[in-house]
Amino acid sequence: MPNKRSGGGLSPTQQAAKFLGVSVLAGAVLAGIALPAVGALGLAAKGSVESFDELPANMKTPPLSQRTTILDADGGQIATVYSRDRTVVPLKDISPYMQKAIVAIEDSRFYQHGAVDLKGVLRALNKNAQTGGVSEGASTLTQQYVKNVFVEEAGNDPTKVAQATQQTIGRKIRELKYAIQVEEELGKKKILENYLNITFFGQQAYGVEAAAQRYFSESAKDLSLEQSALLAGIVQSPSRYDPVNDEAEATKRRNTVLQRMAAVGDISRAQAADAMKAPLGLKVSKPKNGCITAVKGAGFFCDYVREVFLTDPVFGKTKEQRAKIWNQGGLTIRTTMDPQAQNAAQRSIKEHVYKSDEVATAASLVQPGTGKILAMGQSRPYGFKKNETQINLSVDQSMGGGMGYQPGSTFKPIVAAAALEDGMPANKVYSSPYQMAYPSPVSACDGKRWVNDPNSPAKLENENSSEVGPYDMREATAKSVNTYYVQMISDIGICPVTTMAKKMGVVRADGDKMPQVPSIALGTQEMSPLTMANAYATFASRGMYCTPVAIESVSRRVGDKTSSLEVPKSTCSRAMSENTADTINALLKGVVEDGTGTKAGLGSRPSAGKTGTTDERYAAWFVGYTPNMAGAVWVGDPAHKRKMSGITIGGRSYGKVFGGEVPGPIWRDMMSGALEGKPVEDFNTVHIPDSKPRDRGDGDDDGGRDDGGNGDGGFIGGLVGGNNNGGGGGEPFPTPSFSIPEGFIRGQSNGGGNGNGGRFG
Repeated sequence: MPNKRSGGGLSPTQQAAKFLGVSVLAGAVLAGIALPAVGALGLAAKGSVESFDELPANMKTPPLSQRTTILDADGGQIATVYSRDRTVVPLKDISPYMQKAIVAIEDSRFYQHGAVDLKGVLRALNKNAQTGGVSEGASTLTQQYVKNVFVEEAGNDPTKVAQATQQTIGRKIRELKYAIQVEEELGKKKILENYLNITFFGQQAYGVEAAAQRYFSESAKDLSLEQSALLAGIVQSPSRYDPVNDEAEATKRRNTVLQRMAAVGDISRAQAADAMKAPLGLKVSKPKNGCITAVKGAGFFCDYVREVFLTDPVFGKTKEQRAKIWNQGGLTIRTTMDPQAQNAAQRSIKEHVYKSDEVATAASLVQPGTGKILAMGQSRPYGFKKNETQINLSVDQSMGGGMGYQPGSTFKPIVAAAALEDGMPANKVYSSPYQMAYPSPVSACDGKRWVNDPNSPAKLENENSSEVGPYDMREATAKSVNTYYVQMISDIGICPVTTMAKKMGVVRADGDKMPQVPSIALGTQEMSPLTMANAYATFASRGMYCTPVAIESVSRRVGDKTSSLEVPKSTCSRAMSENTADTINALLKGVVEDGTGTKAGLGSRPSAGKTGTTDERYAAWFVGYTPNMAGAVWVGDPAHKRKMSGITIGGRSYGKVFGGEVPGPIWRDMMSGALEGKPVEDFNTVHIPDSKPRDRGDGDDDGGRDDGGNGDGGFIGGLVGGNNNGGGGGEPFPTPSFSIPEGFIRGQSNGGGNGNGGRFG
């Protein structure tokens, strides 16, 4: 929308049109337009406009667009967003000086005439005829209000705005018709109130309240005589009389308003003289619009809230309906964001990863059992400068995120949950050799089978050569043994795992379907941190999965009425039995207590979690939880190009980055701050009988490979490309763990590693 009110700085053509308009309107008024009895128009250009009587009887008055305020769960302001910065206020909350100033300079006979000022029209016609130009207009305040309504209704559509402001006889006649209606229905006081709330004052400020805040950092009710005169003078041409950019011209215009107020008797000449000597006294507040202004580093959470509003059908059946409500604003959106948790997340992120680092980190916190998103942050701030981004690294692509990141071994507990639900005992033992070919065949959904290529079988290995089985589930989980989990998924089949993932809300960040290949057990499919945090919240809530929600309530103000809007609700469903969830809790407590995640431990507060490090270290994770909070931390290069070997992160050098070493401490400090003062709760766990242990080397995901080295590929009723965006797991050296014969179809490769060749039979 133009930041210049129509009527300021007219071109010669516009001046001529306005002069013609005044002349024609004078004839129209004399013909009876301003009187109750309305006849046909005797215009020279007969047929160029509709008959006055044929115009619609009622003018649609659109709700005035206002700013929307986004609040955290405690009611603190996160950000304000708007298409027009406006706060509608009643006339009683507007300074009497302001009311008098705008009437004096724009329509001094406002309280004496009707919708059309016949005397003013004749005076303007006479003066303009004498000067041969347009030195004086004839629009009343009511007519100006009507024109502003047309502009408001046009929104940000340039074509509609041009139509609403075009200098044509037809528009003038329509303006007159509706001005008469408005005068009859609203009355002078309400018209003045509406005018002061709708008109543009420059500097992105619509309405007098926004203008008072913009130029003087105070409310409209507190405006002084000098301040009121300045604002009233701006209206005619916000660009010409802009006090921020042209103080001299603005001062001159202010003084003109003061003189006019004295001339009509609103103030004394002495008052006017004193006020004209005063400085402008600006105390400018910069426009604060959009998620870029969010506090507590919550720009991405703010953006997620906007995405929810624009995509969820609860706010409107169509995209256009939702966008219209959002752009009209006047909303107060209370969100689920916990300020303590958000502060803790940003504080930990800032301490461990710098925004200028080659890699980034993103973290999300959710509340088990409710789906409420408590915090969302990342190391690269919301913005447009260097080392800033508008991509929300915590969420799926459809909600403003990227393509996601391979979660590595943090996916293994989902495999374990599927196996336990399938009846596998918690002390199940597999041979778990250091290296092996993928078992084959493996059952998949729809009666299909995945078959390893016998000519060039896909292989995998554990992180360290000392990791040689047999292992039971507890030890294999604590040490993140790849060969154990691949044997597990081969035993139960792929379909139970993808089904369990779906029940836990685990989907690919790009929206694609999860492939039916066994290496998904090693976390080869790209996920977002919010997805993984919410999935682990399912374990914390003893098997109940709840869809994530970010909005608690929405109220909408239209005019002087406020109403509540329906908001999306979390839908909870049972993803697994309580016994299965309790068993996973026992397994993942072991990871934190004496496994790969010891650096993420919360001391005396019980916690559970899992580390993850992908092939060639393109990504590292820690996903964990307590009974009352779950969180995920990812560290990596969003572009999937920088391997995290020989790298400096947060001012500290790392030979190799592991899930327990960098993401783990971020998670620990974030959770510690978020949970400070909160009740210390313990898990429901089950006793897992010991298998026959034997003395082995201490396998450690933080010592290297923990997520396999193989991506996925195969044939399903024809040729299907595998997926290997970043590989399946970290390894001692950044080289693939197996080779694919020349001519074999490779999986997609955006970060290293090779696809698991295979067939579906």
